[in-house]
Amino acid sequence: MWGYILVGVAGFLAGAQNAIAGGGSFLTFPALLFAGLDPRAANINSTIALFPSQVTMGWAGRGMAGGAAGLSLRTLFIVSVIGGAIGAVLLLETPVSIFTHLVPWLIMFATVVFVWGNFFAKKREEGAPPALPAPVAIAIQFVIAVYGGYFGGGIGILMLAALTAAGLAVRNAGATKNVLSGVMNVAAVVIFVARGHIDWGLVLDQGVTAIAGGYLGVAILRRAPMNVLRIAVACIGTALTVGMFLRQ
Repeated sequence: MWGYILVGVAGFLAGAQNAIAGGGSFLTFPALLFAGLDPRAANINSTIALFPSQVTMGWAGRGMAGGAAGLSLRTLFIVSVIGGAIGAVLLLETPVSIFTHLVPWLIMFATVVFVWGNFFAKKREEGAPPALPAPVAIAIQFVIAVYGGYFGGGIGILMLAALTAAGLAVRNAGATKNVLSGVMNVAAVVIFVARGHIDWGLVLDQGVTAIAGGYLGVAILRRAPMNVLRIAVACIGTALTVGMFLRQ
């Protein structure tokens, strides 16, 4: 019973956090470990549980989403699906331990890039070309999508850093990130479900509460002042970085 309560609470908080900045899997993953799943199973079940909330978040905020670096949202969509499928296959065939050691460094790097681009870098003039050229933006999104299908921890921070560097405002980058997060996990979820070993009780518990939290997060994303969103993302990224380094 305590395991189900913890998993449900973690799902709600993860849904809200994912909508704003990402990193929700760092709440759902340890909750599923506490409920008795092994690390690989916890990662797979967390991905499936958070998927419905990612879809609903993306749909709820679709009006704020858009392309970046001269790329259409459809192009980013396709790249994310392909990368997510490759990452899911890699997860099923290789150990996840190597990525768990890289995660804190990835989140720290993404947080630094986001903070620099949103607080310290010289603002681009209207009509100026994006900081990231289209080929670089595609390559970065593909790598992020592979990582998302494989492990996914901190993927929201990584995409926010990339999308804001590509020229999107943080509010629009957050909405675009929500759309792409769901897209890149479509193939991963299909592959994971086909391979079985899913604890559907825990997945349903965490999935329903994550949807509720996601709607709360989207409401905050839509209404909060831009500077508040920037500070919130920076704080979440910093907290995730510190927390992951302390866990190692």
